[in-house]
Amino acid sequence: TKEEIAYVLTLLESFGRVEIIPERLMDTVVSVSGSSPAYVFMFIEAMADAAVSGGMPRAQAYQSLPRQFLEVENGSGTGKHPGELKDMVCSPAGTTIEAVRVLEEKGFRSSVIEAMKTCEEISRSM
Repeated sequence: TKEEIAYVLTLLESFGRVEIIPERLMDTVVSVSGSSPAYVFMFIEAMADAAVSGGMPRAQAYQSLPRQFLEVENGSGTGKHPGELKDMVCSPAGTTIEAVRVLEEKGFRSSVIEAMKTCEEISRSM
């Protein structure tokens, strides 16, 4: 009934944001909402790797990231490494680990590192 649905929605909203979507979009929601934290953690780790490659100590590299990235990287105060946070999102044989595999296959982390190296080189020449 409508009353039961309203009750369930009210209950779910106490845990976070609730959005009603058409069933045809469920798989899209999995890829953007459920799996995307892993992509963000990979991006953060790749940026720090690029800074380390440029000679910056890793702790300083993480501290040099924009505050919003640090908030994500800290995972609500866990203080865990982005790689560990990514691993926490990846279920065995699940959708996220398969998406991570494709990102690695397509050179995602390497692309981020190379982009940052290019940025550094251009900045140095200015």
